[in-house]
Amino acid sequence: MIGARWGATDAEVAAPQPCDALSGEGATHADRAISIAAPVDVVYRWLCQLRAAPYSYDLLDNFGRRSPRTLTPGLERLALGQRVMRLFTVASFAPDDHLTVSSGRHTAVTYAVSPEGVGTRLAVRAVFMMPRHVTRLLLLGDLVMMRKQLLTLKVLAEGT
Repeated sequence: MIGARWGATDAEVAAPQPCDALSGEGATHADRAISIAAPVDVVYRWLCQLRAAPYSYDLLDNFGRRSPRTLTPGLERLALGQRVMRLFTVASFAPDDHLTVSSGRHTAVTYAVSPEGVGTRLAVRAVFMMPRHVTRLLLLGDLVMMRKQLLTLKVLAEGT
């Protein structure tokens, strides 16, 4: 399906992710991935910043407020049920491994970090539990927004 993959390897698409357990039969997966020249703990710390802002197109998804460009102390202390990017809640997490968020019954997303050389590989899977005709539109919008989010997190993590 158009928009279902950006930057993800075949192995990343095939690998199970925690968000898969939150999806039902017939869910649509969207896989995105990026290499970041920063240690896993730094990239994971930036993922925790999603509690404060979406790090995508701030004019569209952050009411015009700029997502913080420095790490906010305390955001790395995650707990189940915490709000993330206003629309999601923390569904599961493992420090320096993954952060999985959910918007109830419709969408779940896992951000998984793993070592890659001297840097980090950030693989993201979004799972949509909606009718196919709705999901087709969501995939394109998600691709645009998620690509921007991952590129922004890459720049910030590499600058830390």
